[in-house]
Amino acid sequence: MLGKTIMLVCSAGMSTSLLVTKMQKAAEEKNEDVEIFAVSASEADINIQNKELDVVMLGPQVKFMAKQFSEKLAPKGIPMEVINMSDYGLMNGASVLDRAFELMDGK
Repeated sequence: MLGKTIMLVCSAGMSTSLLVTKMQKAAEEKNEDVEIFAVSASEADINIQNKELDVVMLGPQVKFMAKQFSEKLAPKGIPMEVINMSDYGLMNGASVLDRAFELMDGK
């Protein structure tokens, strides 16, 4: 997979920064070419409009926004899912990265 882009969304864009780092490390270990970044929920719309996104993953703290994100992303064909609470709490970057690739592959 070349040049995939994963956007994580959380309430302030800060709590997912550690998860992004762990996901990037896992991607490097798997030799995957992927851009992973985190934004706050308020910055998500501009990124949805202006970036080529392959998948969007919501932090558990913004789970309540899943329906609204799904409605924005469905017309663009961008898969979206709330990050597993356990993986998020443990900052399991490898597991979250694997799930992102599964979503991109339509599984």
